Amino acid sequence: MGKDRGGWKTEPALAVPALIFALGLALPVLQAQSGTTPSQSQPPAAQQDQNIPDAPSTVQPPPKIEPQASEESSSHPQTNPSQAGQGVPGQAPVNESTPPPPMPPIQTLPPGTPIPGSAPRNQINPTEGLYTLKVPVNFVQVPVTVKNSDGVPVYGLLPKDFTVKENGKIQTLTFFTTDPYPLSVAVLLDVGMADVDLQKVNETYSSLVGAFSPYDEVALYTYSSIVSQVVDFTKHSENLTAALNEIKLAHGGTGGQYWGGPLANGPTVNNMPVGGPPVTPGNVAPPKENHVLNDAILRAAVDLGKREKTRRKVIFVISDGREFGSQASYKDVLRVLQTRDIQVKGVVVDVGTLPGIRWVEQRHIKFQGYSDLVPKYAAATGGGQVYGELTRNTIEKAYVEIASEARNQYTLGYIPQAVTGSSAYRSVEVIVHKKGLKVTAKDGYYAVPTAR
Repeated sequence: MGKDRGGWKTEPALAVPALIFALGLALPVLQAQSGTTPSQSQPPAAQQDQNIPDAPSTVQPPPKIEPQASEESSSHPQTNPSQAGQGVPGQAPVNESTPPPPMPPIQTLPPGTPIPGSAPRNQINPTEGLYTLKVPVNFVQVPVTVKNSDGVPVYGLLPKDFTVKENGKIQTLTFFTTDPYPLSVAVLLDVGMADVDLQKVNETYSSLVGAFSPYDEVALYTYSSIVSQVVDFTKHSENLTAALNEIKLAHGGTGGQYWGGPLANGPTVNNMPVGGPPVTPGNVAPPKENHVLNDAILRAAVDLGKREKTRRKVIFVISDGREFGSQASYKDVLRVLQTRDIQVKGVVVDVGTLPGIRWVEQRHIKFQGYSDLVPKYAAATGGGQVYGELTRNTIEKAYVEIASEARNQYTLGYIPQAVTGSSAYRSVEVIVHKKGLKVTAKDGYYAVPTAR
């Protein structure tokens, strides 16, 4: 072994291997500082995901480590603002090379603005609504009451037992029911009848209220020289009862006075007057007070026409039957009733009316008025029998029968032919194919023209 300047001797055979070993140790350090390896220019993908820093170097500072994303964000690709809609959880990843479709523009329209692309409104009449509901106005309903020879209502008949004719032509029934109908009733109370009659009627008000069911709605009108609505249509019986109790305090007219005939001068004994000086005989009566029956029925008919069409509409007259001084005529009022399918029913209380005056009024002498209009209204509208009652019990019984008949009638329906555009009066005839039965139905109606 040779000896160098320091006193040591080095063998040439061992110098070369030592130099190679030293270079092998120094090479990884140089590669870490430059960030490259001989075989590849970037670290593997696994090393990128782990973000493991390289060994520190004394030559340059270690590379900056980015903060790790949270567990939730690391499990999904980060969304680029320019790529809205990509990377949504639960959706398949979108190819970054394909741009997403553009979002359609969102436009807010003010109320009433037509939707673009939809059918426009009627350009001929801009005020016409967007939707038009058409209903057949030609449908005719005919309430029918059937009684036997004793006046007892007959139930259980079938559609085949009826035939309906309009203007003499047989109609095809398209509707038939025996179900009870809820009622809309306008009660007309004559407060101008004789006081003795009005006081008798006052005792029957509890039975009048009890004749209606909780499903019925009732309005109360009074009339004499004028017409007044006391109670609007209501289902609350206590409202009707309270109004009738107030009417009990009123007094009727002076009907029942004798102005001609054997009792014109009052009672006598041996041709001598009793109770006062003799009265000059004569048949001249004092001026008649107005008794506006027609106006009262017209007022009630107009109000009933505004009620629901699903209800049966009835005018219930409690009167002595007199009519004088109305502005409306019988013919005009009847047309309103027949156009709106309203029945007239009545109780006529006429104890205080002189038979002689009744005889004159029934013959329709000018300026003497009428006394038979209530039965005429009832017959023409299908109201049936008018009850001429004298006692409290018979009046109360009439209330119950009238309400029951109105609610439990047969209802027949059909669609007539060739009604469009016509408002002429059309007669109606109902036939029952059973012997010994009496049918009550309206005489006819005025067709309502179809709207175009």
